Amino acid sequence: MNHNLTLTDIGANLAHDSFDHDRDEVIERARQAGVDTLLLTGSSLDSSRKVIELARQHNNLFATAGIHPHEAQHADAETLQQIAALCDDASVVAVGETGLDFNRDFSPRPEQERVFSAHLEIASDNGKPVFLHQRDAHERFLPMLREQRDRLAGGVVHCFTDRREALFAYLDLDMYIGVTGWVCDERRGRELLELVPQIPVDRLLLETDAPYLLPRSLRPRPSGRRNEPAWLTEVLRVVADARQTTPGELARQTSANAARLFRLPA
Repeated sequence: MNHNLTLTDIGANLAHDSFDHDRDEVIERARQAGVDTLLLTGSSLDSSRKVIELARQHNNLFATAGIHPHEAQHADAETLQQIAALCDDASVVAVGETGLDFNRDFSPRPEQERVFSAHLEIASDNGKPVFLHQRDAHERFLPMLREQRDRLAGGVVHCFTDRREALFAYLDLDMYIGVTGWVCDERRGRELLELVPQIPVDRLLLETDAPYLLPRSLRPRPSGRRNEPAWLTEVLRVVADARQTTPGELARQTSANAARLFRLPA
């Protein structure tokens, strides 16, 4: 892989405790690999505060602030007010992670919808894009997003793993699509791999979702299962191959997309 790349990882969960012992080294390894810009995902009040603090400490690190649908049942009105306040921070470039997850239902669905709706309200008020999670919930997620779309400054459906119908529904709403190492999984990522060439080049974003979704196509295979931003280069390689373009050109395009959506400084 060409290490003269300039890549943006739009989704890294660096507040995760699996990074507690080597977080600075992980950031440095990413930079060495050409992944020089990271968006750190806030998925709870605590993790949102942590990633904001990290973003303040490092150049080219930015944060999101939000409540993941898994955590929705714990988000009372005061918690959501605190999230709204965090979203006003200069290092926060998107509202989320927010959305619906009917795959695992760690929070009751009405609670997920309540919290998702609150995040859409926060984003429409502060003018920042949304960082969205949707799993097995497209039929409910789409109308909620569509209803608020005109009031939103755009957004990304992160870690997209759904079907063609869902992809084009989100593209019709001018949303960006985040692709992770799911696309490197020969068991469950085949459908996504076939869809990847159909994503308009100005709507495609790349992400690791670290520490999750370690690319299965990595060689040599890492000894552990923890993913990290340096391995965004493998997602880049697989997506570039599927789209019949060069990794360098795809890195340039996806980084420009990220800068445009999240209004990152030049």
